Amino acid sequence: MEESVFNAMAEAELARIETALEECGADMDVEPKQGCVLEIEFDNGSKMIINRHTAAREIWVAAKSGGFHFRPVDDSWRDTRDGSELWAMLSALVSAQAGVALTLVRAD
Repeated sequence: MEESVFNAMAEAELARIETALEECGADMDVEPKQGCVLEIEFDNGSKMIINRHTAAREIWVAAKSGGFHFRPVDDSWRDTRDGSELWAMLSALVSAQAGVALTLVRAD
């Protein structure tokens, strides 16, 4: 995949993630950083980082429970280890760190 195509896809996905996080109702601050990075700080002081990694053509998530790498597969982003879908994994990770059950919804 060409770098420019990947960057456009990843930037669009990160924008959707940012919107979903801001609208989910959990107590957290979402701050976009330069270089296509989202920094999420939860009320309990924990943080999560979601960023584009162009060289690997992946979206990386660094959460309290570990690091995860997602590649575009058809119309979704899949974890490189177990094939989990990005949005389902983000819902679980954000729920765990926020201490509330929630489901992030991808708006197209």
